[in-house]
Amino acid sequence: MFGLFKKKSKKDQLYKHYKKLLKESHQFSTTNRKLSDSKAFEAEEIMKQIEKIS
Repeated sequence: MFGLFKKKSKKDQLYKHYKKLLKESHQFSTTNRKLSDSKAFEAEEIMKQIEKIS
């Protein structure tokens, strides 16, 4: 209850976005390979940002 209004750290926000991009990449892998690759590339860029923060 007390964590209800707690802001997420930048790292947590980036990690959530990273997971979302990987999920989208996996979904597109069967229908649109080019879009899947672009989503995977974006996810890799997000992971690089996360590693810089850590």
